[in-house]
Amino acid sequence: MDGSSYYIPAAAMGLALTFKAPALARSWRDPLLRSVCALMALAGLVFFFAAPPTIAKVNDLTGITNVSAPLVYCLLSAFSASCLVLVVNWRGGPPEQTRRTTRRIIIGYGVVVVALVTLFALGDAPVERLVDFDTYYARTPYMREMIVLYLLALTVAGVAMNFMCGRWALQVRGWLRVGLLIIVTGYLFNLAYLSTKFTAVVARWYGHDLDYLSSDAAPVLASAGAQISAVGFCLPLACQRVGDSWSTWATYRRLGPLWRELRPVSAHADHGVRISWWSPVELQVTQRESDIHDGMLGLYPYFDSEVRSRAYDAARAAGSDPVHAQAEADAAMVAAAVRARAADPEGRVISSAGTDSAPAASLEVPRDLVRMSVALRQSPVVAAARGPAGTRPGSDFHERTR
Repeated sequence: MDGSSYYIPAAAMGLALTFKAPALARSWRDPLLRSVCALMALAGLVFFFAAPPTIAKVNDLTGITNVSAPLVYCLLSAFSASCLVLVVNWRGGPPEQTRRTTRRIIIGYGVVVVALVTLFALGDAPVERLVDFDTYYARTPYMREMIVLYLLALTVAGVAMNFMCGRWALQVRGWLRVGLLIIVTGYLFNLAYLSTKFTAVVARWYGHDLDYLSSDAAPVLASAGAQISAVGFCLPLACQRVGDSWSTWATYRRLGPLWRELRPVSAHADHGVRISWWSPVELQVTQRESDIHDGMLGLYPYFDSEVRSRAYDAARAAGSDPVHAQAEADAAMVAAAVRARAADPEGRVISSAGTDSAPAASLEVPRDLVRMSVALRQSPVVAAARGPAGTRPGSDFHERTR
């Protein structure tokens, strides 16, 4: 693999991290988000510093021959730890247990990093090797132990990741399961990478030359494994966010009929502070709900508990369950109140109410705005409450439901 084969995945990880940066700045205390960003950052650093041109440059700048070897090994170990930490935080559980497991992983791989640096300092690697350090120094004292240690650390992480993600995938469904299976696939590539490395190193111990496995095959497997695993980590989180946004937009759209029904009687319909169309959908839902509540506040004097009661009985008789029947009853009462308010342009009912107590129906807040809105558009009970044009508000409904 040439330098571009390393720099392209490094750039991809850097780009993904850039997109995550704003969310990280807003939610720095979120351990799951921190783990995702740490994983992407370390993956990008591994590819960047493992590229032969970078290896040569780092060795030249530091003046220490082959110093890039322990640097890359330490980054690989840190990347393995970040994958384990991410899965632990992703899966959740008792917070104290999650923190304890996270600390153990970090401490364990921190010890590995210290040992790698120590072994390199104790050994002697005078000949610069850009792509075949592992096999060239496979029999050199201290270098040998350093190479075996980092390969074992990566193998432990790979086996643990496959075990945890595979077992978890059997317990979940949907995009999370898909993501976990993708991670397992990626780590199978990583285990294949480690197998080729081990094979080449052990072959050197016994006087055989299988260096091409380490120099040519292993980097390809490592690149494929890291990128596949990254997709597995990001896919469920991205799909969950898309799903949440879609659900919120659906709520916004479903509130439309009720919002349009009440907009003419909302005290702030024309002169209230409006948010821009490009505002977050959550804020737009909040604005729409606020408009609905404003409209209901203006209709309170016109709410008729008898209309609600008759509508509830009619909905139940038509086969609606109690929850939907309640929404239909609330929607029918609102529809009748809107007609009553339209028939009283001078607001005599409001004036006569004065400081008197609100009607009994107004004291009970309608329970489900979304179901009410759907009922306004679909329920025949609500259509009956509206009645034909020209009739006294609510009278036609009373006649139909007697």
